[in-house]
Amino acid sequence: MIHVNQLHFTYPANKNETIKGMSFKIEEGEVFGFLGPSGAGKSTAQKILIGILKGYSGSVRVMGKEIRDAGKDYYENIGVSFELPNLYNKFTAIENLNFFSSFYSGAKEDPKQLLEMVGLEQDSQTRVSNYSKGMKMRLNFVRSLLNKPELIFLDEPTSGLDPVNMEKVKGIVLTKKAEGKTIFLTTHNMNVAEDICDRVAFVVDGQMNVIDSPRDLKLRYGQKKLQVEYREKNQTKTSVFSMEGLGNNKEFMNIIKFKDIERMHTQEARLQDIFIKVTGRAIT
Repeated sequence: MIHVNQLHFTYPANKNETIKGMSFKIEEGEVFGFLGPSGAGKSTAQKILIGILKGYSGSVRVMGKEIRDAGKDYYENIGVSFELPNLYNKFTAIENLNFFSSFYSGAKEDPKQLLEMVGLEQDSQTRVSNYSKGMKMRLNFVRSLLNKPELIFLDEPTSGLDPVNMEKVKGIVLTKKAEGKTIFLTTHNMNVAEDICDRVAFVVDGQMNVIDSPRDLKLRYGQKKLQVEYREKNQTKTSVFSMEGLGNNKEFMNIIKFKDIERMHTQEARLQDIFIKVTGRAIT
């Protein structure tokens, strides 16, 4: 779906490159996460893939075509949700979706059903100027689905959302993946990336440090140990065991058999910790 090779980009007013030789591939039907702190180059790379920024060097092929040569028909096949919602504040939610829907010539989603998906059906006739940040984010998100795109670009789609609506958005993304859609996600929310991304790329200072699945990264950088918390003589005690030969560990087996187990979990690394270890930078 996307093939980027040695991508370089410098903004006209800057001396230093913003994107410094990125190379990666994204398969059809994959949820691919671009993870990094603010200013890492995530949004710039996305704008190049969308076709907003043209003055790059290297190769950026999307759906088999070099993006600098893409025409207007390219936008019939992609959906975009920007980090900052660009909606018409004097329009109602349904008026916004109907207006943006008119830009497309192909098959389209029913705007009313899109609003229902994110819990905005009761506010469809409310002017966007009266929406909260979270409501605007949800409206901005479903706007990207209007034209039934094969490729969806999402920039911080869960920013400003409460936990309930965050789960709704993540669920919709996974549904679109199940339908065979490809999703390019930029975020600094590691928990969201862990939950929905097939693979993630760590981006710092315009460069990619690593590309892998969240699961494989956690296995590679985590400890192969099991922590068990149990009750003994009215106290909570904790024991940690190597997972090597765990079934033959007598102490572990005795705890399992005779103690009141409260919690048990592996000592896997968090994606946030792995990012810091690999890049030397924190997500901010």
